[in-house]
Amino acid sequence: MEQRRLKSHSHWYHETQATLASRAEPLVPEAADIEDRFLLGLAALCEGGLRQTLQEAQPALLASRDLYSLLFPSSLTASLTHTLTLYDRLSTALTVAQVTGVQRLCNHYAARLNPLSGPDSSRESNRRLTQITEYARQLAMQPTLIDEPALQRLDEAGLTAPDIITFSQIIGFVCYQARVAAGVHALLALPVRWIPGVTVPPDADEYGFTDQHSWQPRLTPVELRYATHSQLEALTFCQPQQALSRSAWLLAHDGDALYGWGQLIKVLEEQTTTPEGQLAAAVAARINGSAACFNRYAPEALRSALKTGVDDAIGSASAVDRAVIQTAAQLTRSPERFSAAHLQPLKEAGFSLQRMMNVIFSTALAGWNNRLMQSLGS
Repeated sequence: MEQRRLKSHSHWYHETQATLASRAEPLVPEAADIEDRFLLGLAALCEGGLRQTLQEAQPALLASRDLYSLLFPSSLTASLTHTLTLYDRLSTALTVAQVTGVQRLCNHYAARLNPLSGPDSSRESNRRLTQITEYARQLAMQPTLIDEPALQRLDEAGLTAPDIITFSQIIGFVCYQARVAAGVHALLALPVRWIPGVTVPPDADEYGFTDQHSWQPRLTPVELRYATHSQLEALTFCQPQQALSRSAWLLAHDGDALYGWGQLIKVLEEQTTTPEGQLAAAVAARINGSAACFNRYAPEALRSALKTGVDDAIGSASAVDRAVIQTAAQLTRSPERFSAAHLQPLKEAGFSLQRMMNVIFSTALAGWNNRLMQSLGS
């Protein structure tokens, strides 16, 4: 029998070598042109009290949209020190979106990626794309899988220190975006798509929270004598912030992203320093395995129980704290399954829409910070 090879795509996480002529259109091509590229159309569905709550959250939403524009511009020119192409950035974003399972993000990043030409078919290009895809998948799904050898593999694949910082910020941003979008989706009481066969990664092991040593970067931070004007400006703004005091010089390899990240943290400072915001951030850090973040956020009364495990803390917490822990845990573990039912404990505890939004933003922001601290230092 004559063997024939039909034209088709070999899907893994995204297409890598298909030609523009044979590439299939994304399922939702209009998702590439949506005006709000952070909430991806959810804000337009909000009415009444929820619309007012989102209006009050506009500074955070604007800062998030600015970060999106910075990380995913309409065009980009690579250089010797910044080798990540727009294709690299959007393919990474699509990988992370697929890991989170939030369909709006998958539609958007697939539609933006579709018109771009992928890398050439050389062995080096394939190896590089495989390494960054696998790293992005692991960091998005289970941050504790990332260790020093994983960073070394990125270096061997040709990523520079500025590349790795930008790459990490992209992964963290999309994880944050997915959880904020999932939270607003739940506040709207929209149905969620249940994906069968999805296994939720286990929480980080308890032993990772026993080491009391201070956080140390795995990459060489920016040196003062070589810092550019934009890097110094970002450092001046960000280093005084507690969340960035230890990581600012390392993150300054991408000064623009650091400045935008610092702006977002500054805007959300009031929400994240509330009792429910601190507890939600501690729950996210415990699940993701970031001891540096956990030690900063965990309330003294629940610190020991949370170290043992999130479920142990639920058993020993008050009704209000239990509601926050349950909500933050579900949003951290499975944003694609987060629904209105998971917000019900907060409603029963008397939380207003604004306080529920605080829990959502705090959980999402902490997940971004966890991934930076977990992957770039130890």
